Amino acid sequence: MGTLGGGYDPGFLRESVELPNPADATVLLDYTHFSIRLRAPRRLAAVAAVNINGRELVPLAREGTWHFDTRLPRMLQTGPEVYLSNELDRGHLVRRRDPVWGDETTARHANQETFAYSNAAPQAAAFNQGMELWRGLEDHVLSHAEEYDARISVFTGPVLADDDVPYRGVQIPRKFWKIAAWTMDGRLAAAGFLLDQSPLLGKDELAQAIRERLLADEPPPLGPFRAFQVPLRGISALAGIPLTQLEESDRFSVGGERPRPENNAMLLTDVAQIRL
Repeated sequence: MGTLGGGYDPGFLRESVELPNPADATVLLDYTHFSIRLRAPRRLAAVAAVNINGRELVPLAREGTWHFDTRLPRMLQTGPEVYLSNELDRGHLVRRRDPVWGDETTARHANQETFAYSNAAPQAAAFNQGMELWRGLEDHVLSHAEEYDARISVFTGPVLADDDVPYRGVQIPRKFWKIAAWTMDGRLAAAGFLLDQSPLLGKDELAQAIRERLLADEPPPLGPFRAFQVPLRGISALAGIPLTQLEESDRFSVGGERPRPENNAMLLTDVAQIRL
């Protein structure tokens, strides 16, 4: 499937924002209104970036077929075998509806492209309040940006830690990060968030649970989703991705207050707590 409308556009906002580039080598894949940098050794995206035009979104039904990206060998992609007969979901990194804007042909093309396995990462299937909040972050930021130009760019990725537990040939991430960027009063603004699905177990309990589940061909234990707003410096350190330009526009770390330290995270239970 060829790309319509180009990949992620760094000039989409009033101020240019480059696609973050991890320190480790990645493969760049352009889709319709979004791009992915895939870390081949992990078979997962390191970062996904999408441009969202809130005034041109097309309300298409949730329809699409999961597929491999033919530009890459299948062995470099996390395919259906990882999600078969277990409690893992194919978690969209770029949300299905985010790049679905423009004319109908372009919107439908973008909708289907979000179902590429390169745009998925294993996540716990159990739905809870934390996950609902995580999925609504873009909507909340987009509503905020509506007053200005109804455009945002969103960057998302898993935290690919060295000690992530392997399962069926893929190490399962425990944390995911998201950054929303927009312009207000002619200046760039950004906000960063972290999703943690680490199991709430002690060290010994966790080791035992991992052994038992892997012996039963089940994915490693994952905990309830907890969503946080965090300083972008913290995301940069966790993900190993330089974010200098975005850090300078962080609404959580600046705005007349002393900069927050990297580990100063705020647990979110409602979107009303988010600082924009």
